[in-house]
Amino acid sequence: MAIKQLTETIINQIAAGEVIERPASVVKELVENAIDAGATRIEIVTAGGGKNLIRVTDNGSGIPSNELSLAVSRHCTSKLTDDVHDIRALGFRGEALPSIGSVSRLSVKSRKAEADSGFEISVHGGRMDGPRPTPMNGGTIAEVRDLFFATPARLKFMKTDRAEASAISDVVKRVAIAFPHIRFSIAGSDRTPLDLAATGEGSAGMLERISQVLGKEFPENAIAIDAMRDGVRLTGFAGIPAFNRANSLHQFAYVNGRPVRDKQIWGAIRGAYADVISRDRHPVVVLFLNLDPALVDVNVHPAKADVRFRDPGLVRGLIVGAIREALGQSGIRAATSGAEAMLNSFRLGGREPSPPGVTGQHWQGARAVNQNYHVQRSPYRPLEPESGFKNSENGFAETVQTFLYDRAEALAADARAGTIEVAPDLLSNPLGAARAQIHANYIVSQTKDSLVIVDQHAAHERLVYEALKNALHSRPLPAQMLLIPEIVDLPEEDVERLVAHAETLARFGLGIESFGPGAVAVRETPSMLGEIDTPQLIRDLADEIAEHDTSNGLKAILDHVAATMACHGSVRSGRRLKPDEMNALLRQMEETPGSGTCNHGRPTYIELKLSDIERLFGRR
Repeated sequence: MAIKQLTETIINQIAAGEVIERPASVVKELVENAIDAGATRIEIVTAGGGKNLIRVTDNGSGIPSNELSLAVSRHCTSKLTDDVHDIRALGFRGEALPSIGSVSRLSVKSRKAEADSGFEISVHGGRMDGPRPTPMNGGTIAEVRDLFFATPARLKFMKTDRAEASAISDVVKRVAIAFPHIRFSIAGSDRTPLDLAATGEGSAGMLERISQVLGKEFPENAIAIDAMRDGVRLTGFAGIPAFNRANSLHQFAYVNGRPVRDKQIWGAIRGAYADVISRDRHPVVVLFLNLDPALVDVNVHPAKADVRFRDPGLVRGLIVGAIREALGQSGIRAATSGAEAMLNSFRLGGREPSPPGVTGQHWQGARAVNQNYHVQRSPYRPLEPESGFKNSENGFAETVQTFLYDRAEALAADARAGTIEVAPDLLSNPLGAARAQIHANYIVSQTKDSLVIVDQHAAHERLVYEALKNALHSRPLPAQMLLIPEIVDLPEEDVERLVAHAETLARFGLGIESFGPGAVAVRETPSMLGEIDTPQLIRDLADEIAEHDTSNGLKAILDHVAATMACHGSVRSGRRLKPDEMNALLRQMEETPGSGTCNHGRPTYIELKLSDIERLFGRR
């Protein structure tokens, strides 16, 4: 078959397959262009999930009429100097507009502030028309209709209009977080309008914008991050462990203001929360990395969502260390969402699904309430006549009243017998003073303005685990010498990586050395691991070092053993504690980082503010 030159239209359509994956990709490229143009107001209108219409209007600097034809031509950009490593704008490849125009009906209207009128250029399936004069205000309007009409096969891979509209909202929200001084609005026949008002510069404006996107609960459950290492600065907010989600969609990362979805960053976030959150739960974080553009490559993929760092180990260590330090210094905190969930479960107004077999009744909280129930007619009324109660109207009421008063007095006496008298100064502590233990597992504590319920087993499990970790990592771990060294065959490059980390591995009890060009000799293994599959451990460590340039895998294994030991060595459920023991447990929790969750990520305590309790009883 003869070799031939591809046409410009085919080249653009091939390029579009990399840049324009779905309608959300179009919105991302157009919004980034508007931001680079200095816009302070960006409006997005969609229809049919973006497949029928996408219109992005901004009040940026605009495009001169004599440059409009270049703007929709490949490899033409105003955002890149002669140094491809010095990229300071969101866009730089010069592929977005021509790629969009090759697979849709694109029109771009723009006007410079000093120009007498605006100009419009159209690109239909790669064919250019214009520019021509058009009336408009300053800024740019990019309109995309009939996306993928020129490549109908791509339409078969699109999701429903609702799903595509949701993806567009997610893209806009991710971009909006990095630019709180810009107002973003999304509207259209396929969606509920979304308006993100400008919140201004600075940390306060950033936190307010984040709350617009993630909800008002996030600022109440987040810790500020600000760390610097070797020219790389990390800022942002990390959610406390107890405030988590079922997926990672609430994790936002930015590199020099660019939203990215980088697996190295996600891996670092998982590592930072490894000890304090369950494996099937995900923390809520917003992180901003700022560094010299020469130290990061953003030209990895045409979609510009992936990046490569010159020193990935430095970035990972900075993220893990900064988050862990922030969590440790924040003191003990419970997620506000836990109290809200408890309140919702108590509220009689809240409707939950009826349990199996319950029909014709309103299921309220944990009990069924029959709307036709009457105490006099019920065959199961609680106060039977033969128990000494009178059936006359007045007599029945008097007997019930007397019974309830007597019963309440008896219950109050029981309650007084089970409570603990405490010193008033203990109420000032974050977890207050222990007042009672119920069901031999839950400690009820009181502060000046709240009620705290502590799971004693989960709390003590965390305390024992942290003590074990500190003992393990504060000094080199004991190692057991092998009578016959284990020889593990590996590729040469893996041997070099392992030997480079030999000193770190030795601190954890694993002694290795090179055994020729393609093997390592294992002479010592950590004593606390007992008998292990040494070759598999070495191969796993080599894979981890190759991917992340760290040897944390062995540390993670040892931490897992410590967690197992802590689980079996902590205070068991069902053990009755003395008042001094309960208060000692509360004080230890206040002093131990990460004690808000157990080793498995479950909360160790729930706090109900007095205002929440009063609201529960309708006093507010």
